[in-house]
Amino acid sequence: MSASETPDARQHQERLAAEGIDVVRVTYPDLIGTDRARDVLLDQLPAACEHGLAFCRAVYHTSPQGDVVPVTGGLDAGLPDITVRPDLDTLVALPWEPGVATCLGETVDPATGSPVSESPRDLLRSVLARCAEQGLHPVAGPELEYFLCDEDRASPSGWRRYSESTGVVYTAGLRADPDNHLLRTLRLLRDLGIGVTNGNHEFDGGQFEINLTHSEALSAADRSFRFKAAVKELARREGRLATFMAKPFNDAGGSGFHLHLSCDDAEGRNAFDDPTGAYGLSATARHAIAGILAHAPALAALANPTVNSYKRFGPDTLAPWLIDWGLDNRSAMVRIPPERGSGARLELRLGDAGANPYLLIAGTIAAALLGVQAGEEPTAPLQGYGYDTARAAVLPMTLSAALDALEADTALTEVLGKGFTTSYLSYKRNEVERFQRHVTDWEFTEYAYHL
Repeated sequence: MSASETPDARQHQERLAAEGIDVVRVTYPDLIGTDRARDVLLDQLPAACEHGLAFCRAVYHTSPQGDVVPVTGGLDAGLPDITVRPDLDTLVALPWEPGVATCLGETVDPATGSPVSESPRDLLRSVLARCAEQGLHPVAGPELEYFLCDEDRASPSGWRRYSESTGVVYTAGLRADPDNHLLRTLRLLRDLGIGVTNGNHEFDGGQFEINLTHSEALSAADRSFRFKAAVKELARREGRLATFMAKPFNDAGGSGFHLHLSCDDAEGRNAFDDPTGAYGLSATARHAIAGILAHAPALAALANPTVNSYKRFGPDTLAPWLIDWGLDNRSAMVRIPPERGSGARLELRLGDAGANPYLLIAGTIAAALLGVQAGEEPTAPLQGYGYDTARAAVLPMTLSAALDALEADTALTEVLGKGFTTSYLSYKRNEVERFQRHVTDWEFTEYAYHL
C-alpha cells in the first residue's frame, strides 16, 4: 500500500489499539544510515498517513556531532521541509517497548511530490528499477559485525570492550558472552520479524556477528537498517554501547558488512548459475563480478564511508584492501561461495559495518549492472592467500581518495544520480575537512613532550 493511499489506516489503527499499542514510531534512514524518527500517537495515525510528517530536509545533512553541513537544498535553500508518510506495510510491534509499534517512512519533497534525492531507500529503488529493465531482480543476504561495550570512566572514550576473552572466534555461550547478550538479542530480534537467522561471537573480545536471511534487495536493506537500529537500542537499554564503527579499537580488528548477492531472472530462476559456464557461473554472474571489480574504487566511498573505515585496511587485517576475486577464497574482495544451483552467488567482503545498508546495496548492484551491460569477463580468480600487491590493484586507502574515485566514475554516478552524488560528496568531504583540522590524542602523545 502506498503512503498516499491509506483508506485502511483506520483499520490498522483499530487493530493496533486491540493489541494494546498506542504509539507508532515512524523511522527513515539519513545519509549515513542512522535512523531518524517521530513517535505518533495512535489516534493521529490516519492524519499522519494523509498529510505526512514534516521534517527539515537538512536532517540528511546533519553530522553525528550536530553540524548542519552546507549541502545544496539545505542551508542555502532556507532549511526547507521534506514530508514523511508511514509505510503501513512495514508495521511491526517493538518487542521490548510495550505499547509501541514501528514502521518505515516514505520521504518526498512536498514542493514536487517526488522522492528526495538524498533518500537512501529511494536511491536503491531507482537502481533496482534499472535492473528490472534488464530482466534482473537482485537478491541480497547481509552479514554484519559489531562491538558491544561497557561504560568505563577510566577510559578516554568512556567505554571498554564487553568481555576481553581471546581466541573465542565462532563460539556461543558464556565462555565469550558472560551476560548472555547474544541469546537475549537474538530472541528479541526474532520477535521483531526482520529475518535474523543466527549469530555468534566473532574474532575479538566483545565482537559479535548476526546474520539475516536473504531476500529481494530492498527488503534486505530495510531489514539491515532496522537490525542496526535495534541492536544499538537494545544495548542502550542495558547501559551499554553497540557500535558498528569500522574499527573502534587500536588493538582489535574491524567489523565488516559482508553482502551476498545474486539475481533472479524474469522466471524467478537464479541468473548466476550455469553448470556449463566457467566456474559453474553464468555469463551474467561473471560480468557482474567484472563490474564490481571495475568500479571498486568508487564503490569504496559507499562501502567504507568514514575516515575510520580505512584504518580497517592493511596487511594482516583480513579485511580486503586489494581489488580481486576468488573461488571460496576469504582473502579476496569478492568471494564466490561453493554453492551452485539456486545458491549461486557472490559475496562482496569490501564493506564495513558502518556502511549505510541502502547505499552499500545500491552501489554494489549498480556496479554489477554496469558489468552486465559491458559484457566483459573478470580477470583470473585469485589462487591461494591474497594481499599481494604484485597480483592486484590497491583500493583507495583514505576516504578522500575514495570520494575522488566516486566523483571520477561517471558511469557509476550516472546510475546513482547526480542529485544524490552531489549531496553525498559534499557531506562526506566536509567530514574529511573536519577530521583534518582536529587535533587527535595520537598527535599529542607523539609530539607534545618532545617538541
